[in-house]
Amino acid sequence: MGIFDFLSGQFIDVIHWTDDTRDTMVWRFQREGHEIKYGAKLTVREGQAAVFVHEGQLADVFTPGLYMLETNNMPIMTTLQHWDHGFRSPFKSEIYFVSTTRFNDLKWGTKNPIMLRDPEFGPTRIRAFGTYSVRVTDPARFLTEIVGTDGEFTMDEISFQIRNIIVQEFSRAIAASGIPVLDMAANTADLGRLVANEIAPTLEGYGLSMPELYLENISLPPAVEQALDKRTSMGLAGDLGRFTQYSAAEAMTAAARNPGGAGAGMGAGIGMGMGMAMAQQGPWGPRPDQQNAAPQQPQAAAAPPPPPPPVEKMWHLAENGKTRGPFSRANLGRMVGDGSLSRDTYVWTQGQDGWKKADDVQELAQLFTVLPPPPPGA
Repeated sequence: MGIFDFLSGQFIDVIHWTDDTRDTMVWRFQREGHEIKYGAKLTVREGQAAVFVHEGQLADVFTPGLYMLETNNMPIMTTLQHWDHGFRSPFKSEIYFVSTTRFNDLKWGTKNPIMLRDPEFGPTRIRAFGTYSVRVTDPARFLTEIVGTDGEFTMDEISFQIRNIIVQEFSRAIAASGIPVLDMAANTADLGRLVANEIAPTLEGYGLSMPELYLENISLPPAVEQALDKRTSMGLAGDLGRFTQYSAAEAMTAAARNPGGAGAGMGAGIGMGMGMAMAQQGPWGPRPDQQNAAPQQPQAAAAPPPPPPPVEKMWHLAENGKTRGPFSRANLGRMVGDGSLSRDTYVWTQGQDGWKKADDVQELAQLFTVLPPPPPGA
């Protein structure tokens, strides 16, 4: 190999980085067997930063732009200046490229349920999950605190730590908020901003920021959800006695349609009861030994139990970006009388699709029509 081939292998003229992995946060410029040429061009693209490390110490951070590594105060020197070292420079310099763009659609969730005290259900547990985005705001601090000497650092290497921070701050915020579980769905945006603000100081120590944090779902444990569904079903059933009779009739019909298994036994029992009634009557009417017998008085059907009281709806009001409530319908009627509730006030109750004006809800619109007319002479 000639001297010019050796020199051409020692020099690198252009230093740059293009990333197509979409999850690489830091990439170290590969320099094994190469020396950076004095006067080389350093290209830093938009969404990147270049951190220059000289002999193990952080020297400088380059923002997007084109740089010529040729000034005398640069710690990079060409190998031609060190003939006494046999073309081996004693300076060990490295360049780390840091991606400063957003890393989006990152997942987080509670591994275990969070304990809290709900004003309606009492002590209960909830689960939550969502997405977030993160970006590097201080490349030097991020390289010093997190990356170290890793030649290729990806988002997966720090996502677990960030998820732990989110869950910890979310648990604190949700327990201190005092928001009822049934109202959390209407306050997910506020909860997301609150948690993001609590996380910001911790991430700032890593050189990171969290532009967005979303709560996609907040759910109760399966046992609590089943109890809530039963409570809702009782409210929809209305007369519990009639509902029980209807359910029993449906079960008997389904059993009769199944000739095998348990349905056959039930069908046979019904048939035996009907046969006994027919045997007592005989083919031409009552049997002779039954003519003088006192007629059997039909047993009065047991009176059905009274239906459960209807579940009263509780309403929430939205005023100036804040919510108030819950209020009963009677409370809202008094508020209409004193003028604190108008037709344009936004209201919401469980099962309602979003916030609506009070005048657009049939149950509440009646409150504005029962007001007395103005007195004579007013």
